[in-house]
Amino acid sequence: MINGYLRQDGRKGIRNTVVVAYLVECARHVAQEITSRFRGQSVHMIGFPGCYPNDYASMMMRRLCTHPNVGAVLLVSLGCESMDRNHLLAEVRASGRSAELIVIQSSGGTRRSIEAGADWVLDAVTQISTVPRVEMTAADLVVGTVCGGSDTTSGLAANPAMGVAFDLLVAAGGRAIFEETGELIGLEHFMAERAVTPALGEEILACMRKTEDYYRTMGQSSFAVGNAEGGLTTIEEKSLGAYAKSGQSRIAGLIKPGDIPPHGGLFLLDVIPDGEVRFGFPNINDNMEIAELIACGSHLILFASGRGSVVGSAISPVIKVCGNPRTYRAMTDDMDVNAGAILENEATLDEVGHDIFELIQDVAAGTPTKSEQLGHQEFILGYKYFTPIGPACLPGVA
Repeated sequence: MINGYLRQDGRKGIRNTVVVAYLVECARHVAQEITSRFRGQSVHMIGFPGCYPNDYASMMMRRLCTHPNVGAVLLVSLGCESMDRNHLLAEVRASGRSAELIVIQSSGGTRRSIEAGADWVLDAVTQISTVPRVEMTAADLVVGTVCGGSDTTSGLAANPAMGVAFDLLVAAGGRAIFEETGELIGLEHFMAERAVTPALGEEILACMRKTEDYYRTMGQSSFAVGNAEGGLTTIEEKSLGAYAKSGQSRIAGLIKPGDIPPHGGLFLLDVIPDGEVRFGFPNINDNMEIAELIACGSHLILFASGRGSVVGSAISPVIKVCGNPRTYRAMTDDMDVNAGAILENEATLDEVGHDIFELIQDVAAGTPTKSEQLGHQEFILGYKYFTPIGPACLPGVA
């Protein structure tokens, strides 16, 4: 049984984390020192490094600090950055969460800010232990998926197995989010055909045209040297593997970072910035994509890898699905699922997919993932620009 944490907005969390959020790079050290005093406890650090945030960065911080897995928030400000710290504090408090703000410049500097922050977090950990627990089912879950360190086995085993798990989640009424549109180039017509309405299909095609234009302008595709060393030959081949993680369900909507799926179903997350190309290479960091999935409400993340990856995430647990049996044996401490068993005829695709679906529910019920056990809490947030989605992107939603 999954006993979630009931939040004031009616959403339910699978973790009850205290977030320590720095609002500019100059405040990172203080936030990190506060967080380090609670090693092994559910106290995670996130933050934004820029002195001048844009709407995207501000929105991301609001969504992350009010995520259902978050029980309390400590904001750490230097004092002269442009992030609207008081507005963020007010929004977190309005969500029913305990929240506090430390401004280093008016709190006596580094040492005093660390002590004050650590004292507050200690009290918050005790306070949020009384958050009401309520029963959850798979229908309450939002699950995101991402790839990292892909090789030939990612598309042959790990991604298809996650696709099976996604189909099971959608059938159970849950919300599944797939993304990495830069690694779906060439598959846009298949995705459009799977859209629940023709208008949504057109929105998906437009999204993919934007993606291709963005990469063409930057002179880069989402294909790394490590992918080639792992046996992949082209972005088209990589795209076929990335597409497999979406499963077979109809696509119910197209969303952008910070948009929370309004109902059960499969959703495509557009992570490529809108407007003119101005923010450099998109999707250069797996954890930036994970943060965007979490901002869309993902309780946990499925992470496929063939070459091997060790990252986890702050706020939401990461389940590692390894497609390469040799990598799995070499990195057992970091991998949760051996999808490579499919390639060695030790399990079928359907069996591994069902195993992943069961593990999703176990992790939601409190079982720690390998990255959680190892203390991984990676996080990164940068600059992007997005325009709001149109009505055709979420058919049937007023």
